[in-house]
Amino acid sequence: MAHHQLREIRIQYSLPDPQPPKTKVTNSEEAYRLLLDDWNMDVIDCQEEFKILMLNRAHEVLGIYPQSKGGLTGTAVDVKLIFSVALKCLASTIILAHNHPTGGLEPSHADIVLTKKLQQAGKLLDIIVADHLIVTRQGYYSFADQGTM
Repeated sequence: MAHHQLREIRIQYSLPDPQPPKTKVTNSEEAYRLLLDDWNMDVIDCQEEFKILMLNRAHEVLGIYPQSKGGLTGTAVDVKLIFSVALKCLASTIILAHNHPTGGLEPSHADIVLTKKLQQAGKLLDIIVADHLIVTRQGYYSFADQGTM
């Protein structure tokens, strides 16, 4: 009978030393500016992307996770991937963001449903989904500010 060796799962969490000062995000405007700086302005008007801003308990930025890139009208969002990354970097809060290549700021029905689904998943994992931003070159829409979440 063949003996199969199981692979050990390893978890590693290390921070650079010395650590640079962390950026704090306390409102949607700060989140938008930070995310816009991370966006590729050459494709913001033609390719939809979905990104996650990861924050610690003090609302300091742990990083931005580029979850997916799609086409002109949409992109695939993987709930498991989003939360696996959030858990791995020990995020306490996440802010969702995607762009509308058309430049429109109104959330679609699918955007609202996805936001609620991610909020429910976050509750189970004790990760706060604090906001969802629709990002364009001209401005942004905040689900939290508009009471859509």
